[in-house]
Amino acid sequence: MTAQFPLITAHSGCMDALDNTLSSIETGIRLGADIIEEDVRVTRDGVAVLAHDDEWQTEDGRLIHISEMSMEELQELVLKVNYAGKSGTMTIARLDEMLVRVRAAGITANLDLKADDSVAAAAALIHQYKMADQVLLSGCGPARAMLVQQTHPELKKLLNVDTDLFLTQDYTEAVRRTCEDAAAAACIGINVPYQLVRDELLEQAAANSLPVFVWTVNEESRMERFAHMGVASITTRNVDALVQLKSRMHAETTRVPE
Repeated sequence: MTAQFPLITAHSGCMDALDNTLSSIETGIRLGADIIEEDVRVTRDGVAVLAHDDEWQTEDGRLIHISEMSMEELQELVLKVNYAGKSGTMTIARLDEMLVRVRAAGITANLDLKADDSVAAAAALIHQYKMADQVLLSGCGPARAMLVQQTHPELKKLLNVDTDLFLTQDYTEAVRRTCEDAAAAACIGINVPYQLVRDELLEQAAANSLPVFVWTVNEESRMERFAHMGVASITTRNVDALVQLKSRMHAETTRVPE
């Protein structure tokens, strides 16, 4: 295995918890994740909230859009969820509710920005809670990464790879452009779906001092493969399994020969 096990990033809906809920955050912290990932959007009145999509269905069947509602209006609604094999009801949580939990746990938040207006709202809270050293921004393609660099260069960010680039261009060229885009926006790493990861990407990223964060890996066999490949972080819904794998691999490397 590599000298250091990848950082364990708890997906926004880890284990059995619904996505972007305080339950998911608390579960990831309790299980020992190094990083908690959540999606960020902004209400009509500028409040940063945890949500993947803008459009939601309420418990009574109405369609609403987070971007068109005030926080006061939104917090009164119970929303229906049927996503990633999970269903239930939930209320929308605020980003500040996440940050206080992550800060208290002494770990890192990965904020997946779902819209450009999430940048300023997230940055304001990051500075309010003095958490610039405990936050990574993701969800940043080249344009959004450059927006962050121009408006908040003090914040750490990952470049989300352009999946279409990898599907339509030669792999070597896609890797080269990805590393160039990351460097141009002063990104501290790249965020990539695991299906696109090859040794060539890891080698070129390392040559450019760009750690590779992979998502979303839920199967234990794949977790072990990527751990051996030397990625910087593995995002997973199955946090418990990844924590156990880390313990097993650590035990194997520290076992005294008989």
